[in-house]
Amino acid sequence: MTTEIGLRESKKQETRQLISDCATRLFIEHGFEQTTIAEIAAAARVAKKTVTNYFPRKEDLALDHHEAFTQGLAQAVAEREPGEEPLTALGRTFRAALLEHSPVVGFTGPAFARMVTDSPTLSARLRELHDQREEALAAALTAVAPDPAPAIAPRAAAALIAAADRLLFRRIQELTLAGRSDDEIEAALIPEADHLRTLLAAALGNHPTAALGNHPTAAAS
Repeated sequence: MTTEIGLRESKKQETRQLISDCATRLFIEHGFEQTTIAEIAAAARVAKKTVTNYFPRKEDLALDHHEAFTQGLAQAVAEREPGEEPLTALGRTFRAALLEHSPVVGFTGPAFARMVTDSPTLSARLRELHDQREEALAAALTAVAPDPAPAIAPRAAAALIAAADRLLFRRIQELTLAGRSDDEIEAALIPEADHLRTLLAAALGNHPTAALGNHPTAAAS
């Protein structure tokens, strides 16, 4: 029985990936707005209903890493190592994704990046996903905030961290569209990411949910 369930799940994942791959190819070739669900279903050799069952929103056919993306920052905080501060965990996680050239932080290739940039619908959806990423981070920081921290501190910290995160994502996309290779982008982003982390640490301290209310420089001023 367990084997049967495993095979069904494996088949579902294969079907989902096939639909996503066909959709991405058509979006890149013809544009997101111009491509229909019927065309995607035909290319994947499945029914239209199968496409919408796997992907209720057309945008999710293109941005199919949306769950990993929206939960990424929050997960880094929640799963950080014992004693590790949130900012340290976030920096470590971003560095790992950068070295892996992960699509979650913006490595999508020029054709895909151009497709998103040229589509008002996908650009709007990406902004929504960034907002959801920030909201999830705020919830994660709230869960680990020390008692004396002001109630707004986790949300304020999340807003600052998410702003830096968005900037890095846009930089990767910008350099991708400028024709830079993934290795060149990695080399350019390492010092830029380090610079942003230094700015965040100066503004927030290592534990952002406490620092906004009790930053040493604020107390001294």
